Amino acid sequence: MAKPRTPVGPATGKTPTSGSVDAFLQKVLATPLPAHGNGRGRLLFVMDATISRQPTWDAAVSLQAQMFDVTADIGGLDVQLAFFRGLGEFKSSQWVSDPATLGKAMSGVRVRGGHTQICRALRHAIAEARTTPVQALVYVGDCVEEAADDVCAVAGELGLLGTRAFMFQEGHERQAEMTFREVARLTGGAFARFDANAVNQLRELLQAVAVYAAGGRKALAGHSAHASRAVQQLTHQVR
Repeated sequence: MAKPRTPVGPATGKTPTSGSVDAFLQKVLATPLPAHGNGRGRLLFVMDATISRQPTWDAAVSLQAQMFDVTADIGGLDVQLAFFRGLGEFKSSQWVSDPATLGKAMSGVRVRGGHTQICRALRHAIAEARTTPVQALVYVGDCVEEAADDVCAVAGELGLLGTRAFMFQEGHERQAEMTFREVARLTGGAFARFDANAVNQLRELLQAVAVYAAGGRKALAGHSAHASRAVQQLTHQVR
């Protein structure tokens, strides 16, 4: 059973836009991309593990190994899994460089009812990026149950650290789409929607972000040259 949606954001229900948001974006675009200190990219993979996410959580577990496979010749990829669920539960794994370790971490997680904790996930990403650069954050979710202004304010801080957020939405919940698109814009990342039944599309999108995290824009452009339309659309959004 899908969890109920609760009202999100300010009373106007509008996506936050203002001069300060535009100023944030200009700073993000002027921020140099973080260097790969050890020759490997870092990707933070954040999952909404509340109960409505069960179908795509299972798909992500089966697909995650392929994120590593496509980056082997670029310089490699370190990935950290983070998820939230239940009553305020938020957990993250160690940074790992092989699919078996990450797969084990993911397969041990079961979804539970609860509200989204996107702000908390973004703040975690900020803390990680301040320690060692994080090239990309992947977020997979279907709704937003927090104030959109709050989520976007934290996203702006993450963007200033050079971390691009790739926001993947399952479904068509309008407020979630507006907020996810704004988070992607503020960080110079990208937004994409996928269907729970479109496993191949989700695989391609995850691979594309992994290529970006490991090799930057140039590697992503090369990867997407002969990729699907969905991957090309994602690539064109990345700044």
